[in-house]
Amino acid sequence: MASLVSPSSLSVRLGENYGRRGGRAAALCVSQAGFSINSKDCSSSSFEAELKSVLSQRDILTARGINMPSSRPDNRLKIFSGTANLPLAKEIACYMGLELGKICIKRFADGEIYVQLQESVRGSEVFLVQPTCPPANENLMELLVMIDACRRASAKTITAVIPYFGYARADRKVVTVIQLFLSIYTSCDVFQTQGRESIAAKLVANLLTEAGANRVLACDLHSGQALGYFDIPVDHVYGQPVILDYLASKMISADDFVVVSPDVGGVARARAFAKKLSDAPLAIVDKRRQSHNVSEVMNLIGDVNGKIAVVVDDMIDTAGTIANGAALLRQEGARAVYACCTHGVFSPPAIERLSGGLFEEVIITNTIPVKESFKELTILSVANLLGETIWRVYGDSSTGFESHLGLGID
Repeated sequence: MASLVSPSSLSVRLGENYGRRGGRAAALCVSQAGFSINSKDCSSSSFEAELKSVLSQRDILTARGINMPSSRPDNRLKIFSGTANLPLAKEIACYMGLELGKICIKRFADGEIYVQLQESVRGSEVFLVQPTCPPANENLMELLVMIDACRRASAKTITAVIPYFGYARADRKVVTVIQLFLSIYTSCDVFQTQGRESIAAKLVANLLTEAGANRVLACDLHSGQALGYFDIPVDHVYGQPVILDYLASKMISADDFVVVSPDVGGVARARAFAKKLSDAPLAIVDKRRQSHNVSEVMNLIGDVNGKIAVVVDDMIDTAGTIANGAALLRQEGARAVYACCTHGVFSPPAIERLSGGLFEEVIITNTIPVKESFKELTILSVANLLGETIWRVYGDSSTGFESHLGLGID
């Protein structure tokens, strides 16, 4: 019997007809189906002839429960990108073996946003990649106008792919026990003042829905309750597995790690991360926040002496919380401190704080484009994670695959 070409080498030849991802899938299908292709005779004509014979037997493949990809790209799936993070959108499209859709986005002299789709999306399933990162209002409005353009162009479904969801921190009204006590037993107006805060996360969710979005794909929302603000389906993926894979590649002994939550609110996230990191021990930084973007570290719960501390959070904004936590960890005898987060917002003076020598390495993902780098910074890509999720959403299959969504912290 002729020897079987390996799926990896076969996918290179198949990639010309099926695209990068389709080539891998087709090669794997041929291998799983038990067909053999003569690899000794590598001439192009004989290879293509035998391959054509194998791929023509789609009825046998279907009978064995193996789905072959179409030889032509599916025109019903289209990906467009806004201006907020074009490099990430290109990476996602490259992973999926697709080209980004043609779109014209410009601003008028008075700052108004103009969007025109330069190809038909009638009857297509459209995915719009646009994080609402700083400038948040500009990028959010751009996304809303893009959604409206797709809806008016008769797109079948519109999915807003939001790697970073701005306004996610404005997800509740802040009322403390002390404020409640003061409002009841004194004439202080603190409680009433806090009661007049907006819940902007719910407002943004309503705007996306009213603009015409049918589904939202978000990465590492600030809190689980934000999922309930949407009246449309939300696929919530986590960026921490990408960071876990990177840490595993550093070949550091699992006994040396201790996972640290920078505040009490992030304990669930840190505990899930520690469980995936060879069930590493957990420590918690007790923080007292005096006002927005200002924090003060008080004490540490747990032992970090002689350990490599991995501080885990969903985002780094001004880096006040994580820098104060790192200083405390150093005082408590931590051998090294790694900062890990999905979203690097990096509002001033974050760069100065992160590059001040407290951290061995600052590990983030590319959900937000980084304008200024420094030597401790490592940026990992979530393009494969988002691309695979888009394929699963498009194919109506589960997005709960272990390699990407195994943290389960909601």
